Amino acid sequence: MEPETQRNAATRAAASDLGWSLVFACWLVAAASTLGALFFSEVMGLPPCVLCWYQRIFMFPLALLLPIGLFPFDPKIIRYALPLSAIGGTIALFHVLLTWGLIPESVKPCTQGVPCSVNQIEWFGFVSIPLLSLACFLIITALLLAARNRVSK
Repeated sequence: MEPETQRNAATRAAASDLGWSLVFACWLVAAASTLGALFFSEVMGLPPCVLCWYQRIFMFPLALLLPIGLFPFDPKIIRYALPLSAIGGTIALFHVLLTWGLIPESVKPCTQGVPCSVNQIEWFGFVSIPLLSLACFLIITALLLAARNRVSK
C-alpha cells in the first residue's frame, strides 16, 4: 500500500472514530432525556401536556435507534436520527416560546388536560421541562451535524 493511500485510510478511520463518539454522545443525551421524562411522569407524577407528548414521540425513538447504529457503526444512522431531532427541537422551541408568553394565548395546542403554557417545574427561576427538552434536542442536533460533517470527509 502506498504511503498516500495509508494516510487516507488512517484519516478515514479517525473520522469514523470521531463520528462514532459523537453519535454515542447523542445517545447519552437521548437516553438521559428519555429517563428524565419517564421520571417526571412516572415517579414524580407530573402529567405531560400534549406538546410534551409530541416531543417524546421524537425523543424516545432516538434512545433506541442511535445504539443500533453504533454497533457496528453505520454513518447512515445520522440520516435517520437528524430529522427526528430537528422536528422534536422545533416542537420544543414552540413549547418554550409558549411558556414564555411570546406566542399568544389564542394559539392553544393543549385544549384538554394539562395546559401547555404552564411550567410544572421551574429551577433557578428559568429552567423548565420544555427548556430542558429544547436543550437536549439542540445538543443532539449539533452533535449529529458535527458527526455528519466529520464522517463525510
